[in-house]
Formats: sequence, structure tokens, C-alpha cells
Amino acid sequence: MKATGIVRRIDDLGRVVIPKEIRRVFRIREGDALEIFTSRDGEVIFKKYSPIGEMTSFATQYVETLHKICQMSVIITDRDSVIACAGVSRKEYLEKKLTEDFDTIMDSRSLFSSSNDGKTVSVVDGATGYVKYAMPIITDGDVVGCIASLVVDGDSRVTDGTEAKLIQTAASFLGKQFEG
Repeated sequence: MKATGIVRRIDDLGRVVIPKEIRRVFRIREGDALEIFTSRDGEVIFKKYSPIGEMTSFATQYVETLHKICQMSVIITDRDSVIACAGVSRKEYLEKKLTEDFDTIMDSRSLFSSSNDGKTVSVVDGATGYVKYAMPIITDGDVVGCIASLVVDGDSRVTDGTEAKLIQTAASFLGKQFEG
């Protein structure tokens, strides 16, 4: 574990402030859930909680099925990184940090279409593909991730709206999995 040199005191209600610099580096936003762990050495460890991360194997099966049946390149993300992908290089995408442009798509809380927007958005830096359709996954009013179809290697397939509907359906279905 890396020491930061920052010291914080616990207040009379048992709270501690996580410094802004650390929140910025780890993309911890107001309202984000954190898991708290302890070690045998007496360390208290905070880890960002990702409800979608809990369903990585399910998400992987979901994107692999979409890819196999529809020949779509698909990714599923949590708020910070890609957690499942099919039809694209796992090495290029899996567990990579999301771009700011992709964050903006998630924050929009609506369907993104590259044909409507006219710009190409990369999911992760250095990847060869770009987003064709993306829909944020919303649970209990909060954006917890996103599902997107990608255009890879000059793929110029024209769709009749079915691909967009599949992405919207998948986002809605995944969002329902977390509601409780």
C-alpha cells in the first residue's frame, strides 16, 4: 500500500474525510458506495463498490450471447472500467479505465448513437473501436454502468434500429437485476 502523507482525524460522529486528491485519482464521486475491509495488521481499507462488478460472469455470458447471435461487438462497464466484452480484444478493453467522453455518455442517462451525434467516442484510450450505440444501466435512479455496441476494424454495418433496441433492452434488463 502506498503512503500519501495525508493524515485525517475521525470526528465525534466517527466520520473521516477522504482527501479530494485521492477522490479525484480514484474517481470517487459524492454518493458512491464504498466497501470497508480490515486486515490482520489493523489496516482499514476502502474499496469502491461496483454492483455490476458482482455480476461479472453473468455480464460476460450476456455479451458473448449478443456477439454470437447478433454478430455485435459489445462491452459492459461499471462506472470506472470495462467488466465484460465480446467481439473485441479482451486485452485491449477488459479492466481498462473509461475515457471522459464515455463518462459523459453515461452521465447523459440516455441512448447514445454515433450516427445521431456525428462524433466517434472511444471507450478506453488506445482501443481500436468506437461506440456505435450506448445506453447507461440505471438502478434505483443511479447510473451503475453502461452497455455499448462498438464499431471495430472499419465495420460499416447499417442497422435498422434493431441494434439500438437490443442495447436499450439489455441496459434495462441489467438495471432490473440490481434493484431490490
